[in-house]
Amino acid sequence: MSSEKFLSDLFSLDGKTAVVIGGTGVLCGEMAQGLARAGAEVAVVGRSEEKGAERVARIEEAGGSAYFAAADVASRESLTDLLGTVLNRSGKIDILVNGAGINSPTPVLEIPDEEFARIIDINLGSILRSCQIFGKQMLEQGSGGSIINLGSISGLGPLSRVFTYSASKAAVHNLSKNLAREWAEQKIRVNTLVPGFFPAEQNRKVLTEDRVASIMGHTPANRFGEAHELIGATILLAAENAGSFITGAEMIVDGGFSAMSI
Repeated sequence: MSSEKFLSDLFSLDGKTAVVIGGTGVLCGEMAQGLARAGAEVAVVGRSEEKGAERVARIEEAGGSAYFAAADVASRESLTDLLGTVLNRSGKIDILVNGAGINSPTPVLEIPDEEFARIIDINLGSILRSCQIFGKQMLEQGSGGSIINLGSISGLGPLSRVFTYSASKAAVHNLSKNLAREWAEQKIRVNTLVPGFFPAEQNRKVLTEDRVASIMGHTPANRFGEAHELIGATILLAAENAGSFITGAEMIVDGGFSAMSI
């Protein structure tokens, strides 16, 4: 067997259907691109049709197959409609990426109830809703599947200035492990992809000069991650063969941040 065929057998996503919620963003957009390059047909999901069209165009220019689908993750009805759109187009779902999220730097004593509730709902509640809706479809299909929930390095240990975000992501890690346990016998794998510090739209407002210096001092790689560096882990978790025994895991991609103590 040639090395090319060996790698293809392990990591190919040919014939698979992937839904990437948050695919119009920086990180999940690159993950969508990687899934498409590996052979999957990808539904790029978000609220901005303009950003969605841009990502779909980039995927198609690289030879992949993708389409934009609008959805509001705060709405169960909208996510149910999204499932219908995917089934009408592809007839099934094999891979689900849950990457929608919001953040706020509000100091802990000043966090209003409304802000706390919204961040928890978008970062945690939307993932539960999505897993319920798309997970039920995977169970009914009976052919297994892969769910990749976006966690955060702040979900492993609390970080300053992102109090509610950290709490929501810690809960995502726990939710993913519970779902992995629940659906393992049905061959539905549920894992958490844990990015370290990757500059994106939702965290630029907290990346002040002093905070950047603190992050670099705690990151052995001494740099921020680049969005494309999440692709390898994404494909591993998504691939039916390469990732067949990986479930309930936290796949950390952080340049060594979580390995650093003093």
